[in-house]
Amino acid sequence: MLGKKLVTAQKRGETRALCLGLGMVTCSMMMYFFIGITVVPFYTKSVWTTETVCKVLKASIRDKVLCPNSEGSEDEDIFPYPCLQVWVNLTASGQEVMLYQTEDTLDRNPKCSYVPVKLENSKEVKAQIETIASNFRKYQTFPCYYDPGGTQTNVILSRLYPPKGLLFAFLWPTLMFTGGCLIIVLVKISQYVSVLSAWQ
Repeated sequence: MLGKKLVTAQKRGETRALCLGLGMVTCSMMMYFFIGITVVPFYTKSVWTTETVCKVLKASIRDKVLCPNSEGSEDEDIFPYPCLQVWVNLTASGQEVMLYQTEDTLDRNPKCSYVPVKLENSKEVKAQIETIASNFRKYQTFPCYYDPGGTQTNVILSRLYPPKGLLFAFLWPTLMFTGGCLIIVLVKISQYVSVLSAWQ
């Protein structure tokens, strides 16, 4: 009687562990799919792949513009802000080009180097942009990214999805997938040992 109870408890434990392993594998596959349709396209689309050194030539604040600079945007997403333009000397080619914060900045407003976060207080936005401009004038040499193929003649300060970020995004689903497979293998080994012991 006791032996039957132990066998039943063991089978229940194996079933739960097997379900846990399968669930982890399923979740990891869903995460792979989600990363594949969201992060990977932005990474492959970016042409600013080579790092170089940029030197600031001019950092000026123009008149206010509207953000975002795109058609079909909702009225609540449009707000005026001072337009910061930063021109740099590209060390790799010696050209005078315009600097953007990220790839997204160029898409949102190609006239400005920086697109601020929408704030209720316009004075805070102005102070934020003035601080950024003064930092560019103070630290005139810094690393930046350019397009080695020459498709884009401008440069960006930082990439939205660098190679390290992409690897980090794939790290967690990989660990989950490995853990799930390991649990399934251990359960199968346990079942095989149980059957072998019972047969002997």
